[in-house]
Amino acid sequence: MILSGDIGGTKTHLALFELEKGTLTPTVVKSYISREYRSLNEVVEELLGEHRPHISCAAFGIAGPIVDGRSKLTNLGWDVDSRDVAALLGLDMVGLLNDLEATAYGTLRLKGTETVTLQKGVRQKNRPVAVIAAGTGLGEGGLMWDGKHYRSIPSEGGHADFGPRNELETALLRFLMGKYQRVSYERLVSGPGLVNLYEFFRTRVDYAEPDWLHERMSSGDPAAAISQAALDGEDRACIDALDMFVTLYGAEAGNLALKILATGGVFVGGGIAPKILKKIQEGAFMDSFVRKGRYQPLLETMPVEVVTNQKTALVGAAHYASIMHEL
Repeated sequence: MILSGDIGGTKTHLALFELEKGTLTPTVVKSYISREYRSLNEVVEELLGEHRPHISCAAFGIAGPIVDGRSKLTNLGWDVDSRDVAALLGLDMVGLLNDLEATAYGTLRLKGTETVTLQKGVRQKNRPVAVIAAGTGLGEGGLMWDGKHYRSIPSEGGHADFGPRNELETALLRFLMGKYQRVSYERLVSGPGLVNLYEFFRTRVDYAEPDWLHERMSSGDPAAAISQAALDGEDRACIDALDMFVTLYGAEAGNLALKILATGGVFVGGGIAPKILKKIQEGAFMDSFVRKGRYQPLLETMPVEVVTNQKTALVGAAHYASIMHEL
């Protein structure tokens, strides 16, 4: 029995998996509101009290960097120490890894029904795999083959400098430089990034923000309101913002694929892509992905898939626990 977790500032997801003949089967999957608990141990204790499993190993994906088996969730105030969690579970150790590392491992166990293909390509066996995921932030990572297993590549590549490719994107950079000291891809390709794009395009249309749109953005998730208005064709600024979002998402996915030569495939994860899948499938994403000058023929050979299983990080953490203990 493996305990796995996907720990974020908003929700903490825990799951129990049975591993039999190499197959991971979830037996319990639970979600908790993170802010209702003082620590990860407190959440784990609640799960243990409800189910009393005999756990062989455990691993947790954390929305933040891991240093010496520890991680601090800035937006939550939790200090997660792998040694404390191991002591609670009665184990010699537990695994902590970045949430994108967990997602990357999870892609190794995806079923065909849990992805949507954007580009079939030719998947090269045991070659690097790239994973990019836009949500509250922009996560990037990948997998490298070590001769026996795929091992994750930790990365904070979403915070790399944004590079405009044309006059419109240059104007966008200038606009955001008035708001931020430095403009990274995460300032554009994320939920808050979509809001930034909307604010830019709002200045480029000749009418004021509609009252109905202002109300939707004020009363809920503004990025969700913008994307829905764009998908429904209700507002020009929203439409332009989402079009630019998809274009930049594809461009940065292509950048990541080039940096690690992801001939093993590229996976687009996170919470946003499945919600705007129709827009991503229209072509602008892949056009930006492959448009890399002399390297376009290489990019055109790489398989590209959108991950639709929102529990991929949980499966990936369980997979990581299994290879840690050579189960």
